[in-house]
Amino acid sequence: MELKSKVLVVEDDAGIRQSLFETLGALGFVVGEANNGEDALQRLHMVNYDAVLLDINMPGMGGKETCRRICQSFPGLPVIMLTVRDAEDDVVEALDAGAFDYVTKPFQIRELTARLRAVIRRRHAPMAGPDIISIIGDISLDATRRQVERRGEKIHLAPKQYETLRYLMEHAGCPIRHERLLTSIWGPLYGNEREYLRVIINQLRKKIEDDPANPVYILTESHIGYRFRQA
Repeated sequence: MELKSKVLVVEDDAGIRQSLFETLGALGFVVGEANNGEDALQRLHMVNYDAVLLDINMPGMGGKETCRRICQSFPGLPVIMLTVRDAEDDVVEALDAGAFDYVTKPFQIRELTARLRAVIRRRHAPMAGPDIISIIGDISLDATRRQVERRGEKIHLAPKQYETLRYLMEHAGCPIRHERLLTSIWGPLYGNEREYLRVIINQLRKKIEDDPANPVYILTESHIGYRFRQA
């Protein structure tokens, strides 16, 4: 018998929380509830959840800080942020905090569940064997330890920042189309969310480039995508 995926809903609005509990439960998920970030972290220590739906705007510990703590304590656990806003600054902050995805309220439950199933599938997909350390210029990436250094100093990267950098470095010298990069990092449902890439690339450039406005590592291929400079 197939095990049901377990999802933790973190939402201070009781009405939305109850609606998601009932709807996701009817669609085959096992749903846990938390009404704030502190409660969410406690529940994650008690139950092995497969994904988290997290409201970005909550009293007390906000959604972004909660997301950062989840990523630190439970590496690889996918977090989908829920918010009523769709400004690029919110996307930047959510992805930089470590969120795997970002859904704006009001959302279509079909879209939300499709994205939930996608991040859960990717989490449980077989992992490729560790690669040797990649070194290009001053940047080194150790895939075994998931560690990136610049001139010998460690750089903290959110999960999607790391995955994007690793993919680009593994294909150094090759132009990677937007759609290919999106589907490789986020999965087959993601081919049009170019704002995700724009946010991630901008954040990566700030962390690895001497002059982010004039990058020498992550180069833009006009009307195509991005390319990491050749070793």
